[in-house]
Amino acid sequence: MKKAIAPPPPTLAGGPAERLARLADGLRAAAARGGHLPPRVVAVAKTFPAEAVRPFLKAGHRLFGENRVQEAQAKWPALKEEWPEVELHLVGQLQSNKAEAAVALFDAIHSLDRPSLVTALARAVARAGRTPRLFVQVNIGAEPQKGGVAIPELPTLLAQARDAGLPVRGLMCVPPADREPSPYFALLAKLARRHGLEGLSMGMSGDWDIAAALGATHVRVGSALFGAR
Repeated sequence: MKKAIAPPPPTLAGGPAERLARLADGLRAAAARGGHLPPRVVAVAKTFPAEAVRPFLKAGHRLFGENRVQEAQAKWPALKEEWPEVELHLVGQLQSNKAEAAVALFDAIHSLDRPSLVTALARAVARAGRTPRLFVQVNIGAEPQKGGVAIPELPTLLAQARDAGLPVRGLMCVPPADREPSPYFALLAKLARRHGLEGLSMGMSGDWDIAAALGATHVRVGSALFGAR
């Protein structure tokens, strides 16, 4: 059954440290309800400048996400000079011609979704000598406007990645915006178990608690931490 489209979620109360603490508390409680460990928080800083990121770094957070390679290239090299322990994840779509730049900059890529990108990433990994952690994005709601591999094609793509020497750590999804996300998160978890994958990148600012209760290992939270875009 469809539900009404919710308004953008409010930013968590307080400054950066308080927002992170409130989110951590909520994730622990939600994960415990489902019998899971709390997921890691990928603080998605897309469209926000370095000045908005620094307070979260000063508060101790070290895992961040970006949607575009070019934006990350402009923002993060200087920040990583100050905080070299930062872990940076690409959570948006990746063009094959940006694979080499992505492999050089990101510690994880959540949007592997097609054979041509497998080829491009394998080539980039061979040249760079480093392998980001990889998540296959699944088009969990079969939405034509969204990226992600179709569910029936997932086994073939995973085999192609394995044959290319790319270790896939998990699956990622973005459920349909106008529907209850629980069935889609549960389906992604079922697919991951079926294929022996532990990583589950699911849940954003409006549904991180549901994702945590259903076993997410990573939640991608932007506006609840940084504010409305």
